[in-house]
Amino acid sequence: MSLRTQVGIVGAGPAGLMLSHLLHLEGIESVVLETRSREHVQSRLRAGVLEHGTVELLREVGLGERMQRLGMVQNGIDFRFGGRSHRIDFTEATKGRTVMVYPQHDVVTDLVNARLAAGGQLMFDTPVARIAGIDGQRPVIHLESGGELVCDFVAGCDGFHGLSRAAIPAEVLKVYDRIYPFGWLGILAQAAPCARDVTWGCHPQGFAMLSFRSPTVTRLYLQCPPDDDPDNWSDDRVWSELHERLDVPDMPPLQEGAITQKGVTSMRSFLAEPMHYGRLFLAGDAAHIVPPTGAKGLNSAMADVKVLARGLVDYYRKGSGEFLDRYSDICLKRMWRVQRFSAGLCTMVHRFPEDGAFTQRLQGVDLEIMTGTPAGRQAFSENFTGLPIEA
Repeated sequence: MSLRTQVGIVGAGPAGLMLSHLLHLEGIESVVLETRSREHVQSRLRAGVLEHGTVELLREVGLGERMQRLGMVQNGIDFRFGGRSHRIDFTEATKGRTVMVYPQHDVVTDLVNARLAAGGQLMFDTPVARIAGIDGQRPVIHLESGGELVCDFVAGCDGFHGLSRAAIPAEVLKVYDRIYPFGWLGILAQAAPCARDVTWGCHPQGFAMLSFRSPTVTRLYLQCPPDDDPDNWSDDRVWSELHERLDVPDMPPLQEGAITQKGVTSMRSFLAEPMHYGRLFLAGDAAHIVPPTGAKGLNSAMADVKVLARGLVDYYRKGSGEFLDRYSDICLKRMWRVQRFSAGLCTMVHRFPEDGAFTQRLQGVDLEIMTGTPAGRQAFSENFTGLPIEA
C-alpha cells in the first residue's frame, strides 16, 4: 500500500486530530495514522481543564456545541492551606476569562466525529515503523504493515513515547528533563462535588485536589510516592487522607462515594528543542511534557497546532515557508513560559521529601502572596486561563 497526501500526521490525539481538522477547513489534505484502535483513543481518560483560548478555538472551528452543553465553566480555584479557604477569582483578575472542565476524551470524540463526518482519512490500528526523508522534499512514513505514506510534511503528534521525536538527528536535538520525586494517586468517585470550584489542598502531609467530571462524578488526587501501588490505598485510607488535606472549617466537607478507578501518575517536566527539523514538525507531548498541576498538556498541544496550521496554510496558499520556519521559535517562546508556570506551581504546592522547615515556610509565603495580593492573583489567573496563542 502506498498513499499520497499533503500532510502526514502521526498520532490521533488532540494535537493530531485538531491539526487535521484545521487543515481540512482550509482545503489542505491530511492523513492521520494512529497505532491504537478508535475505541482506545476515545476512551483514554485524561485531564480536562480547557484554557480560555482552547475553548475559543473549539468554538471557532465548529466544535463548541457539545462542549457548551456538557462542560462546566470554572471561574476560579480554591486554594486551601493554613486551615482556611483562599479563593482566586479568574473573572475578576483577568476581566472575564474562565476555564472549562471538559474531559480530553470528549474533545477527542468530538474531533474524531467531525473528521469522519467530513470524509477525513483517519487510519486507526496502523502502527508506524519509521519516518524517512524529512530533510528532502518528499518525506515518507513507513508503516509496520509494509505500506507507506508519502507527503509534503510530517506532523509528529504521537506523544512522549512516540517515534517522531527520534527521527530528528540526536546531534540536533537538545532535551531538558526533570522528574519529580512524587506522583499523584488519581481517584474517580461517584460523588457530587462539595464545592463550586476546583479545590487544591496544600497540606503538610502533601498535595490534594478536587476536580469534576460531571455534577455527580468527582476526580480527586493525592500526592504519593512516584512508584506507589494503588493497591496500597484502601478506600478508607483514600477518604481519610482527602478529608485531612482538603476539608477546612469554613467550607462544606468532602462528599464521599463509591470509588470506581485508582491509578498513579508520575510527574515530569520535559522539553525538546527545536520542535522542527526539515519537513518534520513536533507538536504536543511529542515535544513537551508538563506536570499536571497547571493543566497545560492538552492546551499546549492546541497552541502548537494552531501555529503549525497557520504556517502550512501560508505555504500552500502563498507559497511562503517563512511562518513554518518560525514555528519552533514561536512555540518554544510560549512553551518555556508554560514550563515556568507549571514547574513553579508544582514546586509551590507539593511537599518534597527533602524539604525542611525553612523551605516549607517559603512555600507558605509564596501561597499567601499568590492568593492574597492583586498582583499574585492576576499573574496566576493569566497563566492558568492561558497565555495567548500566537498565530
